[in-house]
Amino acid sequence: MDSATSDRGTPRQALSSTADNGLKIVIVGGFGVGKTTMVRSVSEIRPLNTEETMTKAGEAVDDTSAVGAKTATTVAFDFGRITLDAHNVLYLFGAPGQERFWFLWDRLFSGTLGAVVLVDTRRLADSWYAIDRLEHHGTPFVVACNDFGGPSHTPEQIREALDLPPEVPLLFCDARSRASSKQVLISLVEHLQHLQRHQTAVLHTIPEPTP
Repeated sequence: MDSATSDRGTPRQALSSTADNGLKIVIVGGFGVGKTTMVRSVSEIRPLNTEETMTKAGEAVDDTSAVGAKTATTVAFDFGRITLDAHNVLYLFGAPGQERFWFLWDRLFSGTLGAVVLVDTRRLADSWYAIDRLEHHGTPFVVACNDFGGPSHTPEQIREALDLPPEVPLLFCDARSRASSKQVLISLVEHLQHLQRHQTAVLHTIPEPTP
């Protein structure tokens, strides 16, 4: 891709020819929780968005009662990129939130390091499916509560409502903020590193086979 100047005032660099290790993270969650916004806020390139204008016909299949101001929706996936160093590139995929597009999720999960479950605390039940599918696939994840200015909940209340295991990190963020979205991704990577160290420690406890 050609270099360009982003709306943040920083250059968008072309992908280096030395980049040979692609890492993948998926952002999932319910309808209208801010997945497109998070990809857009943190990507170093102009994100690929497969957004279409919402129409009256869609009201029969999509529940828009809690997102009345939403005028466009993702119909395939969002895509962004972050260059980590000369050899490693992080690819971000935002999954569509509507139930009629959930069949795409399993394909998006393929080959991913981990996932961010983005949550609107006003609609916690909308996140149950995302958590269930990630657990089904054995994909590590963190949960990030996007700030929509709704009623506040304690972390304990959110964990109970989502039936969230204590080892899964629970974060609060503003998906519109690059710094906040970046911290969510850092927390996911730290969680993945912790899991890897734990798995290595468990393997070391397995006794050697008796000759």
